[in-house]
Amino acid sequence: MQTSQVLRGAALVLAVLAFLVFLAVVLDLTLPSGNRVKDIASIVQSFAAALAIVAGGAYAVYKLQIFRTLEPHLTIEHKISHRRLSDSYVHIEVTAKLHNSSRVHVELREGLFRLQGVSPATDDEIEHLYSKVFVDRDYSNIQWPTLDEVDRDWDEGELVVEPGESHPETIEFIVSASDYECVLIYTYFYNPARSPGTVQGWTATTIHDIVH
Repeated sequence: MQTSQVLRGAALVLAVLAFLVFLAVVLDLTLPSGNRVKDIASIVQSFAAALAIVAGGAYAVYKLQIFRTLEPHLTIEHKISHRRLSDSYVHIEVTAKLHNSSRVHVELREGLFRLQGVSPATDDEIEHLYSKVFVDRDYSNIQWPTLDEVDRDWDEGELVVEPGESHPETIEFIVSASDYECVLIYTYFYNPARSPGTVQGWTATTIHDIVH
């Protein structure tokens, strides 16, 4: 990556130098005699100064990522609690804290809360999951069995998180106390209407042990 960037930079410098030489030749052929050399030097110097300003600005934008500070950015933090309802069922409360850490507002139009069962599981179930992950080479997205899923929708302008502010969204689940000891909470918040053909969203995943 660094080598290719150096090569591209060198090619750009050579192209600029070639253009300056070309400009000097054209000016030499078109300017009247007298102070021709002085006029050419002055014009080339002005062009080089303007080019340096533009190049410096472009480098600052690329290297310092100036305009990235204007991109929406959301962080999601899960707060999960559970309580036994009876001998057979457990109530799980999930609060997703949506924090806007950018300098522009973040508008959300849709959200997803997914509850997945992790344990206990049989050897056959684990081997099936492992074989699928091994074949797909995707170790970051194990598809645990989905126990429940809740979708949320907001109208335009209904859920807007301002810069530096946080917004909580809470969902409740009920699971069998005898069937699961550990669950996975997955949330996804996004705005499909941000621009045509694009979706901008943020996710979070948390493993939670149900201690009876």
